[in-house]
Amino acid sequence: MSTAPTILLENLHLSYQNEIVFKQLNLTISPSKWTCLLGPSGIGKSTLLKLIAGLIPAKISGEFFRGTIRTDNTMPVSEQVAYMPQTDLLQPWFTAFDNALIGYRLRGFVPDSILKQAKKLFSLAGLDKALKKYPYQLSGGMRQRVALIRTLLEDKPIVLMDEPFSAVDTITRFQLQTLASELLKNRTVLLVTHDPLEALRLADDIIILSGKPAGIAHTMQLDSPAPRNMDNADVIHYQGLLFDALTKAKEIEA
Repeated sequence: MSTAPTILLENLHLSYQNEIVFKQLNLTISPSKWTCLLGPSGIGKSTLLKLIAGLIPAKISGEFFRGTIRTDNTMPVSEQVAYMPQTDLLQPWFTAFDNALIGYRLRGFVPDSILKQAKKLFSLAGLDKALKKYPYQLSGGMRQRVALIRTLLEDKPIVLMDEPFSAVDTITRFQLQTLASELLKNRTVLLVTHDPLEALRLADDIIILSGKPAGIAHTMQLDSPAPRNMDNADVIHYQGLLFDALTKAKEIEA
């Protein structure tokens, strides 16, 4: 993996069906840190991730985008990104192990080093006995762990995550947050979440979007190491401030 870069979003403009989603949005995502993106539903958080991932063309029917999305190195952004959506997207006809390796299977070659790394990650994720199981044989939390392993195996310096833990129970979510935090150290991670406590557990930087068009309403920086426990001083200190900022963002949206 190359050194994790800074992501620079400059003068972003996106309109959809004659509604402006972003207008001259400027944002810098810090390198080698977790940045959590919060805001009211429908504000454009997931759309912003898709723009960075290159999943929204410059111009398609009913949609128009312009602006600059780049990093502080010379590589194209698309070559540096691993994208983890909210749903696990496991293929039902592949085993858990083959699902984790699907990117390499599609490219036609799986290096021995990747096979070794995959087995190591399955062990770290507590999935040693699940390698040959099919998705229907796995719990929701196990499926999300496989999706996380698949993301990690792409070995990209930038990881974009769109509410990847929202569909599992509270304890499983806590475990997956901890696992992701440990395994994604030193990457530039941008996580979309609706859960303020998830942001407070994982983030180095928190960004709140609000308004129409969407803009940056509030930012926070947390200095203590993640993942944090709920009794962490930063979590306790910022919890009220974050809820207040989110309430104001919701009022602006209304």
